[in-house]
Amino acid sequence: MDQYKIGRFIAERRKECGLTQRQLADALAISDKTVSKWETGRGLPDVSLMLPLCGALGVTVNDLLAGQRVEPAEYQQKAEETMMDLMRENQENKKRFVLAAACVSVTVVAVCALVTIASMLELPAPARIAVLALAVATGVVGIGAAAALDAQAGCYECPSCHQLFVPTLGEYVKGYHTLTRRRLTCPHCGKTGMCRHRITR
Repeated sequence: MDQYKIGRFIAERRKECGLTQRQLADALAISDKTVSKWETGRGLPDVSLMLPLCGALGVTVNDLLAGQRVEPAEYQQKAEETMMDLMRENQENKKRFVLAAACVSVTVVAVCALVTIASMLELPAPARIAVLALAVATGVVGIGAAAALDAQAGCYECPSCHQLFVPTLGEYVKGYHTLTRRRLTCPHCGKTGMCRHRITR
């Protein structure tokens, strides 16, 4: 789905309805910052807000997800295209998640092998230092690549307002985590908590 196109469509319909961002936000019981994020293509409405948002804007869910008014004759085709886009997005997220896990595994094996080589083999001091430096560099690059992939794989659900969002890479890296949750600040309600990682929307 094209978030920017959807965002422009939301902004256009809101203005056509004579609503400010604050008025639309109040009607949906969310913050105007959330509406701004949608309209600038930095996020998508949560599934629970789709129907109320469509009601407020006078559009169908299909119109919203297509980012344009859908003519009745094209409705079925657009609905199928939207469903295929969602399925493709979910598949991409799963691939990123698997790649991130593989990247971490390969990095751990490579770093362990380099450290073992540096500690077990009789090497001159400069060579030992070079191997250890390579191990550190491998670890940093590997974990960084895995973090970048994992941060883009799906989204996070706020435990307070249940909104879905994608954190910035900086927020992702700074937040401590368990296997399925990460401590993040929700851009919708502003609360910080252990947000659940969701691969699919």
